[in-house]
Amino acid sequence: MLADKDRIFTNIYGMADLTLAGAQARGDWNGTKKLLGKGREDIVNEVKASGLRGRGGAGFSTGMKWSFMPKENDGRPHYLVINADEGEPGTCKDRDILRNEPHKLIEGALVASFAMGANAAYCYVRGEFFREAQALQRAADEALEAGLIGKDSCGSGYEFYFYVHLGAGAYICGEESALIESLEGKKGQPRMKPPFPANVGLYGCPTTVNNVESIAVVPEILRRGPDWFAGIGRDNNTGTKLFNISGHVNTPCTVEESMSIPLKELIEKHAGGVTGGWDNLQAIIPGGASVPLLTKDICSEVLMDFDSLKEQGSGLGTAAVMVMDNSVDIIACISRLSAFYKHESCGQCTPCREGTGWMMRMMDRMVEGSASIEEIDMLEQVTRQVEGHTICALGDAAAWPIQGLIKRFRPVMEQRIKDYQAKQAEQAA
Repeated sequence: MLADKDRIFTNIYGMADLTLAGAQARGDWNGTKKLLGKGREDIVNEVKASGLRGRGGAGFSTGMKWSFMPKENDGRPHYLVINADEGEPGTCKDRDILRNEPHKLIEGALVASFAMGANAAYCYVRGEFFREAQALQRAADEALEAGLIGKDSCGSGYEFYFYVHLGAGAYICGEESALIESLEGKKGQPRMKPPFPANVGLYGCPTTVNNVESIAVVPEILRRGPDWFAGIGRDNNTGTKLFNISGHVNTPCTVEESMSIPLKELIEKHAGGVTGGWDNLQAIIPGGASVPLLTKDICSEVLMDFDSLKEQGSGLGTAAVMVMDNSVDIIACISRLSAFYKHESCGQCTPCREGTGWMMRMMDRMVEGSASIEEIDMLEQVTRQVEGHTICALGDAAAWPIQGLIKRFRPVMEQRIKDYQAKQAEQAA
């Protein structure tokens, strides 16, 4: 378990003073000028050395991503765009940062922007998070008034401004290039890549898109040193992480824990255990709605990090743990996710536009059982035709929950079909 002294988010539940003074009392904005004094290259290298991987789902090295930004300015401004369009079902960790730890995000945005030669950061907030956007804007106003950002950020001589942009509630805008399109005032649809945002991003300028949590932890990493962060968790899976635990647990929560904590320990220590006890567990989606589910036997052993979950055919994703006990219809659960992805597809790519609708309708039949057993393989084949054949990862996100269901719960699907056929035969007789 994570020791209290190693926690970065000390007010994630909003129990303490939310003002700038309160944030400073908890260590935010402490020695920020000194951090900037390290210089661009040293900051990027220290973030690399810490092993920080993107907390938005992809898990790409944050420092490596920053290093893709042009070192020299060709006359175009550089931008940092913070992805606070938290639309993944089951995920609500960034929301708590926006609401209760906004100064950590703004300080992190300043440091990250400085490291990439950006003078402005845009935080794109999910449309439904209206109060969170207000809290973030209040914090930005406080920081500007106090001279922590602005013309002379923290007395460093660096000019930096932080802007809050409220989206319109479309899941697809969580994809980095669709987010940029929406930020520019256009329809939120993913762009073809290349060119990548680091070359041609917001308004055609070099841009890096980072998750809220990825940016918010940076100042503390630099203050304590990369070795401290790298010493938590396992190799290539380092640091602290915010986990959401929801569903059939006794005390649903968001909690900061060390990477690589066993999934069973995470649930029992922080979420009060599965309702009805661990033996009542049916399945867990470990990383937000887009990753394949895991059965109880795997959940008993798996570690909550990128590599361990990948080895089990799933993923850490956003680390939103969705627990399902034996009371739920597991096929209906995945069918509901299929409906979500069908609804949120932007329709730009044919495999996704047509495939998500097809998968949803097929899953509706699987819930009822009004299908043939051969159609299970057909459904799996269609998911493969969608996965990896779209501009963005929504196609993959729509396919993976169904693939996980077929892989782990095929006997349940087959039995549902057999029961339906038996009932139809009985009625016909």
